[in-house]
Amino acid sequence: MDQRIIGLTGGIATGKSTVAQYLETQHGLPVLDADVYARQAVELGSPILAAIAQRYGQPILLADGTLDRSQLGQLIFQDATEKTWLEQQIHPFVRQCFDKDMAQHAQAPVIVQVIPLLFEANLTDQVTEVWVVSCSAATQLQRLMTRSQLSQTAAEMHIHNQWPLAKKAEQAEVVLDNEMTLTHLYQQIDAALKDAAFAP
Repeated sequence: MDQRIIGLTGGIATGKSTVAQYLETQHGLPVLDADVYARQAVELGSPILAAIAQRYGQPILLADGTLDRSQLGQLIFQDATEKTWLEQQIHPFVRQCFDKDMAQHAQAPVIVQVIPLLFEANLTDQVTEVWVVSCSAATQLQRLMTRSQLSQTAAEMHIHNQWPLAKKAEQAEVVLDNEMTLTHLYQQIDAALKDAAFAP
């Protein structure tokens, strides 16, 4: 059986979670999420959290010993070296989690891997096709500002920390336009799933 492995990606606040939820609830597909694994990587008591605390000191932790994500985010946004170091800790763990959970779904004809940094983390080798959720730059900025209560400057910093959407779209087999209604988005998802070019 040729397993169809969809690598679902896009930019921050473009609608990846909406697409993943639809694929899981309406089409019954197994959905594996890199963000879930990344959170597991830095859970209380994990070796990676210990390494982060050793590198940045106690102030990187909250009072209960868990990671202060906002402070860490500020650190890596401002320093490419630190961003690279952190990725070297987390990305291998995420890949291991994918490998373990993929083995549990070996008989599934179609499986979805949600990977926001699919291109940035060089994980395209573990999927058979790439789906990019896209929208206009103005819509993306507004959604991010509203969702995360960010200033325009902070939101732009988050967006520019990833590959440009257009660059991702150029390398995708499927580009989902999430500029209009949910119905329009769902129709595109349904059509992409039925596409004979990808059907197992």
